[in-house]
Amino acid sequence: MRKLFQNFTFKSCRPLLVLTMTLCFSIYAQAPSSGRLPKIGDGNELGLIQERRIGEMVVRSIYRDPDYLDDPVLMDYVQDFWTQLRQAARVRGEITTEIDERFAWEVMLIRDKSINAFALPGGFMGVNLGLIASVSTGDELASVMAHELSHVTQRHIARMFSQQERNSPLLMGAILLGLLAMGRAPEAASALIVGGQAVGVQTQLNFSRDMEREADRVGYGVLTQAGYEPRGFVGMFEKLQAAARFNDRGNYPYLRSHPLTTERISDMQARLQLLPEHSLSAPAYIHAMMAARAKVLANTQFDALKNFQEEVIALNAQTTVIKRVSTLYAGALAESLHNNATAAQRHIEALRQIKELDNQSKYVLQLLDAEVKIKSAQFTQAVALIQPLSDSRAKQLMLAQARLGTQQKHIIKESVDDLVMWLVNHPRDAGAWSWLSQATKLQGDELRSVRSDAESRAFQYDEIGAIDRLKAAQDLSRKMSREGKLDRSGQIESAIIDSRLRELEVARKELLLQK
Repeated sequence: MRKLFQNFTFKSCRPLLVLTMTLCFSIYAQAPSSGRLPKIGDGNELGLIQERRIGEMVVRSIYRDPDYLDDPVLMDYVQDFWTQLRQAARVRGEITTEIDERFAWEVMLIRDKSINAFALPGGFMGVNLGLIASVSTGDELASVMAHELSHVTQRHIARMFSQQERNSPLLMGAILLGLLAMGRAPEAASALIVGGQAVGVQTQLNFSRDMEREADRVGYGVLTQAGYEPRGFVGMFEKLQAAARFNDRGNYPYLRSHPLTTERISDMQARLQLLPEHSLSAPAYIHAMMAARAKVLANTQFDALKNFQEEVIALNAQTTVIKRVSTLYAGALAESLHNNATAAQRHIEALRQIKELDNQSKYVLQLLDAEVKIKSAQFTQAVALIQPLSDSRAKQLMLAQARLGTQQKHIIKESVDDLVMWLVNHPRDAGAWSWLSQATKLQGDELRSVRSDAESRAFQYDEIGAIDRLKAAQDLSRKMSREGKLDRSGQIESAIIDSRLRELEVARKELLLQK
């Protein structure tokens, strides 16, 4: 069983199927409701640490899959919603201090065109690019994320497994992976759900409708507390309901993992009626850009370029500003990805002529301009575009890429200094650690480079890879010491390496004991 789990990746059920944690309940959506949700504390509960470890088991597979995407621009956009919603959940008391400290609260992007989002036990949240590309406004995206966050805060996965106290976290994670795989690859699911375990899980699925209603209710409160337009919740429901009228060819897995009922839709509409009149949100140009970015990155095949080109050509005087922004952004990014910098730059200049763009949209446009220049090896120009921007993860990682491209020692040193300062405040940023590894290698600091690579792996839950790199760093440190090349900074780095290796080896042993 352990071997099956360790070897399983989402590539075994292509295209990537990462459904919400509630797929575990609602794959069998027609199962009758039990009438009540068991409360945490009823019987033998699943502890917070165990819950997080189950989530980490699944996340390890996600990080290893090629469809996992760390796009800093989209990540900043999604992370902003995640941060605001979590803060609102704290204010409402949905996130207790203990859960806040124990859970990971990490967001992941999945390069998948299907309309879907997912939450996993332990505070992990993921969003498919297809969802970002399909929603009309940021409020609609926030409504989905608020719903998923509520599955986490209400600890639905713990409730599901509360009667499975004899199962190890490994087996629970394997069951969860099996159920996630079932929608597209039944053979993968059958390899992971063994013996009578499937029967036990089937019984637990009876809580699915209650859990969906609870996530609706709590999520709606979190959404409004965070200041987002509550019509986003109803708008998203209406989109899914309309989609349900057509033959589902796999683009709407959210419909299967979150089966809509008339009762749920009516409840959201009734809640909206109780609120005072709101004017509709102003046109969200930033969302139009991010939806366009998600659309392009979800389909980077060469044939797709023609579609984006044709959409730009079709623009005319009657085209709305929102549509023009979306189409030009998608066209510029697609042209750049296919090495046509001249066309990409032309679309960017057309975007700059749109007077309605707000400051946030102009910020993202500046990043796109720099991205095009990096792709065409105009690194110095890219640095000049990025440096004046206010701080963000996208700025830091893109600036590091541009600086390293210059191959100039003093500029690479600036990159190292800035990345170090960023990591002081964001120590779990695997992407920043990866760029620091590359930057220090260019500086000739091999020891620091290897350690940074290890940290990047560790924060992607690749403990084995991280331990391997730290041991390699130890060997390098000893060799440098014997040759008299280990200076004071190298000695400090060696001490850090020894300490981190001990930490990871202890964590690895504890994880194996849990299995």
